[in-house]
Amino acid sequence: MPSECDNGHQSSSLNNVQSKTFTLETGNHRNSSARQELFWSSNKVTLTGVGTACRIPLQPLEEIKTKSELLGEINFINRGNRDLLPGEGPCAFVAFPFDPKQQTDLIVPRILLGEHASGQRWVTFTSETDLSYKDIMEEIRQEFSVVDSEPIPEISIDSPIEPEVWRDEKLSAVKDLIDAGKVKKVVLARELVLTANKEIPVNTVLGKLRERNKSSMIFNVDGFIGASPELLVSRFGNSVRANPLAGTTTRYSDGNADKKSRQELLDSTKDAYEHKVTIEWLLNELLPFCSFVDADPEPKIVSLPHVHHLGTEVNGQLSQPAASILELVSALHPTPAVAGDPQKEAIEIIKNIEGIDRKRYAGPVGWVDSSGNGEFAVGIRSAEIKARQAHLYAGVGLVADSNPQSELDETTSKFKTMLSTFLDL
Repeated sequence: MPSECDNGHQSSSLNNVQSKTFTLETGNHRNSSARQELFWSSNKVTLTGVGTACRIPLQPLEEIKTKSELLGEINFINRGNRDLLPGEGPCAFVAFPFDPKQQTDLIVPRILLGEHASGQRWVTFTSETDLSYKDIMEEIRQEFSVVDSEPIPEISIDSPIEPEVWRDEKLSAVKDLIDAGKVKKVVLARELVLTANKEIPVNTVLGKLRERNKSSMIFNVDGFIGASPELLVSRFGNSVRANPLAGTTTRYSDGNADKKSRQELLDSTKDAYEHKVTIEWLLNELLPFCSFVDADPEPKIVSLPHVHHLGTEVNGQLSQPAASILELVSALHPTPAVAGDPQKEAIEIIKNIEGIDRKRYAGPVGWVDSSGNGEFAVGIRSAEIKARQAHLYAGVGLVADSNPQSELDETTSKFKTMLSTFLDL
């Protein structure tokens, strides 16, 4: 499959593309600037990309099995005078569709600004043409000049499937299949369509998501934007991590009400079952890649601005030769937390009953470097933005003892992360 490079032509090889990394000193540009065409922020690393050096077509996620790294074909020069950190050197962003049979592209930015939690910062420039460090920094100053975004005065909200119809018809159809023993769990999603009276300022949305969701992974990849609390998998060298979330309750501003809500989540047999299924599945899928893997003995409460989740941290060491982050993502998506159990049957039910196009909602979103390092979130609490329109999604896990009204209420709570951001622009 040919790659599309920054001069617009199609190339079957990346050998004409050059990438070079420089260490940024104190006082140079910081990642907080306004323009963020490609963006990722976690508690480990922040990456900001502008422009596109190359788009590299990928196999469908279910077919990614190779250990070779596509980015390794890019000619690279390390001007940083030290060993590379994860994310340095050739690096790409990618947002996979929920459907693992669909294709997507790796996007290699022309300019990538990076900052590790340690405070170390760098810039990577990738192109078929060469620029000096001085010229690169001048381009950064021009590209990242701050432009204030005007607020959006009017936004209309539409539900392609009315909430009551979703509750009474869609949920009932899935529950009937669960009761008949066809499947144990199905994750069913709702969609909201927001339409503004002018183009939605993506960077303003991104800025507000960062301000309000400090513990989440913030991303913007090709118009797919969000604040995900759920780490699907990360790989830094030989270390692998995951933080699956399953089980949800509403967060309240009243202290007593919120304490009760948290305790009910911990005591809920339904949520405990959902979480157990997800953890056992993830450990089973991850183990073949690892010499060691371990998980918290009990789930913990993960508190977000609008909801609480049950979460379990998973840590491991990769066997040698170490699998790349893309191999791990391929093995772990979709988890029971976004599809169901058994997986194959649940996905088929979603296709037949859900009635919406998830696009990249609940798909893996993140970054990968030429050494196979990377981080990928589950693409929840997210929106697909194009011009004046945004598509928002929220899903719930349906099991035998699910209450339809409670599940509808849960989607309302989950929508608040994105919906409140758009309505406060």
